[in-house]
Amino acid sequence: MKQGVETAAWRSLAARAEETRRVTLRGLFDADRERAQKFSLSAVGLYADFSRQRVDRDAIGLLAGLADDVDLRARIEAMWRGDAINVTEGRPVLHTALRIAPSSSTGPGGPAIAREVLAERERMLRFAREVREGTVRGSTGEKIELVVNIGIGGSDLGPVMAVQALQPYCDGGPRVAFVSNVDGTDLAKVVETADPAKTLFIVASKSFVTQETFANARGARAWLAGRLGEVAVPAHFAAVSTNAKAMDEFGINPHYRFMMWDWVGGRYSIWSSIGVSVAIAIGPTAFESFLAGGAAMDEHFRTAAWRENLPVMLALFGVWNINFLGLPTHALLPYDGRLARFPAYLQQLDMESNGKHVAMDGSPLAIETAPIVWGEPGSNAQHSFFQLLHQGMPRAALDFLLPARSSADNPEQAELAVANCLAQAEAFALGYSEQQAAAELTTRGVPPDRVALLAKHKAHVGNRPSTIVLFQQLDPLTLGKLVALYEHKVFAQSVIWGINAFDQWGVELGKKMCDTVLPMVRDPAANPPSRSLAPLLAKIGDLQQ
Repeated sequence: MKQGVETAAWRSLAARAEETRRVTLRGLFDADRERAQKFSLSAVGLYADFSRQRVDRDAIGLLAGLADDVDLRARIEAMWRGDAINVTEGRPVLHTALRIAPSSSTGPGGPAIAREVLAERERMLRFAREVREGTVRGSTGEKIELVVNIGIGGSDLGPVMAVQALQPYCDGGPRVAFVSNVDGTDLAKVVETADPAKTLFIVASKSFVTQETFANARGARAWLAGRLGEVAVPAHFAAVSTNAKAMDEFGINPHYRFMMWDWVGGRYSIWSSIGVSVAIAIGPTAFESFLAGGAAMDEHFRTAAWRENLPVMLALFGVWNINFLGLPTHALLPYDGRLARFPAYLQQLDMESNGKHVAMDGSPLAIETAPIVWGEPGSNAQHSFFQLLHQGMPRAALDFLLPARSSADNPEQAELAVANCLAQAEAFALGYSEQQAAAELTTRGVPPDRVALLAKHKAHVGNRPSTIVLFQQLDPLTLGKLVALYEHKVFAQSVIWGINAFDQWGVELGKKMCDTVLPMVRDPAANPPSRSLAPLLAKIGDLQQ
């Protein structure tokens, strides 16, 4: 498989980047009065304005040629067929199969996969409905009022993001809380006011022995059994796992178990039974709408021409910014407070997928891959780190996520959010010159000696590239489209860089080393620590006294 850096298109883009560095976004807008219309794209209910990316028509043509040169279309089809494109683990990658319509007889991976997915989805959604309606009850016959999802990584970030994003759709069901952090603080906070007779825990772990998740699950079990007795455990614990033996030993109700497949990575698993807490929170109908949003984006990604393809264009502009303009970080800025956890979700999706140092064949990479992804809801971000983005040294490309209508259904505040988003995008792109600042200060009657100094401080370079992704309103269908949009963007970039987006050996190393260090922490006398850790463990012991 050819890496993008080996192609003629890559060499042409490198030459083009030298020219681009001498051109400003203000200059590009001045040269083309219709740039905003020409550099935008509407598809599957989303509208993307790329006009503030530092590209012209010729550069877009070269970027599209790069997608052709790495044979992106063939790689997409290989994923849809169910080829083992996760080469290091020898697995297919079929999270797209999880989003097929209920009436489908086939889909990605073929008819057998479709039957399995739909059967398991039906079981999971039936369970979600029964929890919401009170058919599933606790050991004392009480209706479930609190559902606690215990997971970490993809078993937590996706569900917690979705439940927060879709909070207006959570009426009529139990409250859903999330426990992930291994230090015990999450669990302690959740159970502090919980009624054990009305609480259901869902342990979300493919292996059921993920260290952090299993520690929290044991803590939850001890809390519940201590109040209701061991006999109550099966009525209050469900699980998403493939480890039947471990679930038996723990006491998971045999009827409350849901399956995972090895062709779904954790960070792509929200569409599966890992999303059971989401389905309980928003209801099965809304969850199916979320799946339909993902499926709509799948069809668009698979069939649209590159220049009309939202995920591919996001991917190409990301490669351009990282590899050719030298911008190693990517800020996600949602102007809807309910998307507060969306940047954290995308951190895992992007950095765990594409944070790699070798190509598919094991050869070392000579280029940067995944950006550092970060962000906050936009108006909060304006009053924290936007100062650095505006006047610090250029470090980031930006994505603004903008609803036309507020999730809170408050038109006045929605207008203010839209105005803030558009104003920031304009300021990042066009800047504010020293001459403009001097003219403003002079008009205000500032003395000339002060004008000369203050104008330097008030000037903004601008030329910060950004994309605005606009949607009507945040709802389950739209959230599904947004999540799938970024999933496919990340995959397309991995193809261009020639890397495997579907393994995570860096994560595995940390887990393995923790197994070695944990005995040293628990009993350093019996398990002498290494020389590098001995002083720290001694100090920790002193501070615990």
